[in-house]
Amino acid sequence: MLRNWVSTIWALVLMVSVAQAQFNFFEHMFGGNQQQQQHQQGSQNVPSDSGRYQSMWRQAQCSDYLCPGTLACVSVPHHCPCAHPDVEEKVELGEGSAICVSKGGFKAGEATRKIELARKGLL
Repeated sequence: MLRNWVSTIWALVLMVSVAQAQFNFFEHMFGGNQQQQQHQQGSQNVPSDSGRYQSMWRQAQCSDYLCPGTLACVSVPHHCPCAHPDVEEKVELGEGSAICVSKGGFKAGEATRKIELARKGLL
């Protein structure tokens, strides 16, 4: 009698494990791993949420002017660095204001030259 009971338990355990394996197979086969893919994608893409930026802004220590684009601490706003200096050029517009623009080409200062031409109405 005990032997039959042990055999029944083993048969039940075997059936449960086979069923579990089968469900895992079909889950992966038919898109059950979307959560895993979303998690992997989530590590590559940051959601459009300003909370992270706001947190960094609140934690920044600056006694003068905190640049909004780079969170650099400078004495006056037009001293803020460009966020991407490899591809941007800082152009001072006068009266203490400056902008960062995409580099205009192969020559240094080309973006500044084009902005000046545009300000004069020549471009």
